Amino acid sequence: MTQPILSVKNLKTEFKTREGAFLAVDGVSFDVERGEVMGLVGESGCGKSVTALSIMRILPDPPGRVVGGEITFEGRELLKLPEHEMRHVRGGRIGMVFQEPMTSLNPVFTVGDQVAEALVEHKNMSKEQALKRSAELFDLVGLPEPGRQVGAYPHQLSGGMRQRVMIAMAISCEPSLIIADEPTTALDVTIQAQILELLNDIRKKFNTAIILITHDLGIIAQMADRVAVMYAGRIVEYCKTDDIFYDPLHPYTEGLLASIPKPGEKVKRLKAIPGMVPKLTELPEGCKFLPRCPYGIDEYAKEEPELFEVKPDHYVRCFRVTGK
Repeated sequence: MTQPILSVKNLKTEFKTREGAFLAVDGVSFDVERGEVMGLVGESGCGKSVTALSIMRILPDPPGRVVGGEITFEGRELLKLPEHEMRHVRGGRIGMVFQEPMTSLNPVFTVGDQVAEALVEHKNMSKEQALKRSAELFDLVGLPEPGRQVGAYPHQLSGGMRQRVMIAMAISCEPSLIIADEPTTALDVTIQAQILELLNDIRKKFNTAIILITHDLGIIAQMADRVAVMYAGRIVEYCKTDDIFYDPLHPYTEGLLASIPKPGEKVKRLKAIPGMVPKLTELPEGCKFLPRCPYGIDEYAKEEPELFEVKPDHYVRCFRVTGK
């Protein structure tokens, strides 16, 4: 087996609020192989984005900070790197595509300048060389009239064009890993498909690994090789993508799949998972999914299940499945 390009072990990220301290990410572990797409899926607030920000070490501190675990990237322990070394990893070896490009791009600088900044910083290019390369990157990601777009400001571009700029920025230094956090949110269906196709083309062309964060299982089915399903800051199921759709084992995964309308099926009302996601400051004892679980029994409230390998490369956090 080759060494994973990224290995996250028992990651714990804490937030301190007026209501008290809580773990937004609690014991998360997964590996990402070179050239693969790893999906992180779950409802809003389950810890997907906080996991990404923890890997990049860009959590706002306060209120958030990593309090435990290991993040090994290309053989280096990121949590132990000095900040000046982490800056070379961030943007240089790991690129990130944020959920909303309009809030991620600086409104007072041209998009060409913002892509060029990373090239000057990480590739030691002159400003002129960096702007020329920015135009080439804009062409690569399918921006029309790339030479002209170098001088455009974010507000002059459509949502899809801004997302392409973010992808150009993420791949500008030829990273070995891209973290894409809800990269198609707020885009229409046609543009969504184009963005996903672009990410897939980049993966194939440069053998780039991708962590794809989404709540959309349709995107996971289309893009991911493996997937981790998150709930209340924990991974509850972790396996190959095919197993999620053809052999889901955790009740939460079953609920997510049941809520998707089937093609050609007449549905009067979509199925929903009963109850609400618990507040992280008020988590139940034992199994965190127990209040919403259709199979739950009082016995499951005594202790929390571990993530257990029930068959090769298929891990589940559920007493009902593991029998433990």
